Amino acid sequence: MGTADLQLDWLRTFVAVVDAGSLVAALPQLHCSPSAVSMQLKKLEDAAGAPVLVRDPRHMSLTPTGRELLGYARRMLELHDEALAALHGPQVTGRVVLGVPDDYAFAYLTPLLRAFGNQYPAVEICLWCEPSTWLVPRVQRGEIDLAVVTRDRPGRGTFLFREPVVWVGSAEYEMWRKDPLPIAVYETGSRARRDIVAALTAARRAYRIVISSRSLVAQLAAVESGLAVAAIAALAVPPRLSVLGPEHRLPALPALDVALVRSKTSSRTPAAIAMHEQVVRTLRRG
Repeated sequence: MGTADLQLDWLRTFVAVVDAGSLVAALPQLHCSPSAVSMQLKKLEDAAGAPVLVRDPRHMSLTPTGRELLGYARRMLELHDEALAALHGPQVTGRVVLGVPDDYAFAYLTPLLRAFGNQYPAVEICLWCEPSTWLVPRVQRGEIDLAVVTRDRPGRGTFLFREPVVWVGSAEYEMWRKDPLPIAVYETGSRARRDIVAALTAARRAYRIVISSRSLVAQLAAVESGLAVAAIAALAVPPRLSVLGPEHRLPALPALDVALVRSKTSSRTPAAIAMHEQVVRTLRRG
């Protein structure tokens, strides 16, 4: 009986899950249902003749067979992408300036940059990690080609996905018990800050702003040091902090619409056009 072939779709799913850290985290990149991803991994394991991943609900680790297969999988996918690039025209070169807020950066940049870098290795990427309120005007002035931002108004840019927002606090300090509630928030003018203040006001929960910063790291530091609670994108919650809810007398918060905006000149630059297509292909849901 012959050995089953290793299908590229199975390998691509395998690499995406490993890079994302879990099956759930890989779904935005793969555009598949959880059951479809599980089926592809099962077919890959059947072809490999052994499990490649040790699975639990929130994390996956490689088995010895998986570690051996991963290097081959990356090389096969890179060679496939190189072949397509060679067949479809000259290599894209140049420079693209991409902006993304730091709360989206860690979760979404890894699969995006890996996919883009494999397909367009000759393009230089200049990356700006700044708040949406900073990125949007710079895109409008042409200083940045493309930016993944929180929508400040309906219709801005190309819609990518909705990101839940959750309250976080330190179980060591229990700052959610304080009255007024001490909060760490984004800079004045941000959509997230407006939503947080509006939700607390509607819930008649007294609050005071202790930290105001455009940096997610600064807000998390305030929470961890016992100065405040904060409301951040669900994907950015570190494991050492607790997600808070109604049982902590905290109101639900609206999800954020995340979109891709582009400058007028970006539609004339091959590198920016390629990055635009890659961002939509990698991050757009539904």
